[in-house]
Amino acid sequence: MIDLQEEIRFHPRAIESGKNALTEGAMIFCDSMMVVKGIIRRHLPAANSVQCMIEEDAVAEMARTNGITRSMAAVDCWKPDLAGSVIVIGNAPTALFRLLELLEEGANPPALILGFPVGFVGAAESKQALLEEATRKDIPFITLLGRRGGSAIASAALNSIAMGTT
Repeated sequence: MIDLQEEIRFHPRAIESGKNALTEGAMIFCDSMMVVKGIIRRHLPAANSVQCMIEEDAVAEMARTNGITRSMAAVDCWKPDLAGSVIVIGNAPTALFRLLELLEEGANPPALILGFPVGFVGAAESKQALLEEATRKDIPFITLLGRRGGSAIASAALNSIAMGTT
């Protein structure tokens, strides 16, 4: 894993935007409970709310009704509070793809997207799409290209930014 730095991509204002958002009390949305559990809350500068909706019954029902993944349905629930938030995705490529769809449809952008989905199906493609779309739309982001990523890397990225705010 010593070669990770070769695959990291980020927007030039990613750290600054993340720090500012956290300091101002931005909501943090996560795609999985593993990401949530990895966040060190004592480092959050404004006792920021950390939300993961993946296990909610309404999300499961929305996914069944609409024929989409629970991760996609959870992202749909973020839309009203998306503007200025911090997004931390460490597992589900479908969550990152859905977030990019919402932004393409005109949703107000978050202050920062930390996109680290992991795996063989869709992970590399979702992070490449994040790189291209966030760059085109000038949305701050950090990602790790390829199949590697995961909850630990996603929560570590947030923790690192949060620690820089104190």
